[in-house]
Amino acid sequence: MKRTEQYIIRIDKYVFEGMGLGLLSPDHQEVPADIEGFKIFVRFAYPGDIVRAEITKVKKNFAEAEIKEILVASPHRVEAPCRYFTFCGGCKQQNLDYAEQIFYKQKQVEELFFPLTQTQEFVTEPIVASEHIFQYRNKMEFSFSDMRWLPAERLATNPEEKALLTLGFHPPRGFNNVMQIDECFLQPETGNKILRFTSKFFSARNTTVYNSKRESGYLRNLVIRQASATGEIMVNLVTSERNEPLMKEYEAELLKTVPEITTIINNINSKKAMIATGEYEFVDYGKGQIIDSIGKPKFLISANSFFQTNTVQARILYKTALDFAGFTGNEIVYDLYCGAGSISLFIHEAVDAVYGLELVESAVSDANENKKLNEAENVHFYSSDLYKSFIPLVEANSLPSPDVIIVDPPRNGMHKNTVDDILRLLPTKIVYVSCNPATQVRDIQLLETAYKLIKIKPVDMFPHTYHIENVALLEKR
Repeated sequence: MKRTEQYIIRIDKYVFEGMGLGLLSPDHQEVPADIEGFKIFVRFAYPGDIVRAEITKVKKNFAEAEIKEILVASPHRVEAPCRYFTFCGGCKQQNLDYAEQIFYKQKQVEELFFPLTQTQEFVTEPIVASEHIFQYRNKMEFSFSDMRWLPAERLATNPEEKALLTLGFHPPRGFNNVMQIDECFLQPETGNKILRFTSKFFSARNTTVYNSKRESGYLRNLVIRQASATGEIMVNLVTSERNEPLMKEYEAELLKTVPEITTIINNINSKKAMIATGEYEFVDYGKGQIIDSIGKPKFLISANSFFQTNTVQARILYKTALDFAGFTGNEIVYDLYCGAGSISLFIHEAVDAVYGLELVESAVSDANENKKLNEAENVHFYSSDLYKSFIPLVEANSLPSPDVIIVDPPRNGMHKNTVDDILRLLPTKIVYVSCNPATQVRDIQLLETAYKLIKIKPVDMFPHTYHIENVALLEKR
């Protein structure tokens, strides 16, 4: 089997990262003996599909391919509403019926947790589907570029478009290029109005775009945040330097087009790193922050604050964690990787005290502001490097021993030092909230000597993507 060769493939399974898994179909072609049974992963293919696909990568035990023609369509296929789907690097399964999306996400979690069924019994609760499958994101980051990505056929007929000012997303495996986007179905329509206006405004003025190779140019990113609870809207333009006259003109024209905007910020990123944050910022309009809420607690969100991107579903995720913990009102809780304090503040009325630990100092600062906003006197936040032991911080501040520990780590899971600290403290319960069930399983296996897994529950935060959150309850043996 070689790259660029085309075969007819029958898709039998849907696997992680939005790939259909199949074999060469003997009903449609003669299958050579040396590749019979060879596994092929096909992007945007689903069980029930029979496709003609072109091989894009060949490894020892498998190959990857892209669809060239759908010969027999899966009964679960739907029409994707977004015209950028398959080109954009965001949605991976927008053309798969949503009921099937969550079916496969549940199955994915069950398969990842299967090794744990060999050593203990636990309950797998049904996945919680997202209340909204479109317009659910409260934050979107767009990139500026002067290297526009175009499909090959369009590039051949319109090569001059490649140098146009572009505002949108990086395509898959194309970080140096950006695809022009006029609308994204994952954000509310107001965000699309801001996106279209911004692109048109700076294109009309031939504004320069930052290029990391040349280390020059002005425009870098557009970040839009929309609070679902309050309706407040933040526009954050990330540039390489300050240009106050241009920002004032942009502000005035933007507010005429989208008067609902409540604050406009200019973040300055003069570094080579291609990130949508700055070393410092200017507040050009409004207070420089917006307020949103997850359930009862309110949260101040600044330009660079971390906040759950699906506000409505975050409430369900945190409610699941709260229910799993089964608080009686007397517990001491440690909230590890607490970020801006969203879980701490969500649970604080149900417990005696919460101690939140977080590595990022700006997040701890935001958490303390949110504590004041919610008058949560029984919540205390500390800056702590969770890649090292946090026991010295506990001892130095004479923190009481925890009855329950809640962890919500990044995708790479907990550091072994953190696991060791938990095993040293031995709380009665651990509630583990994870955005990556694979590393969650690894960490739970490290805790098995002292804890048994009671139950898990997946929560879909990101429809049309392969990402899935999962909540697990562990109890001390």
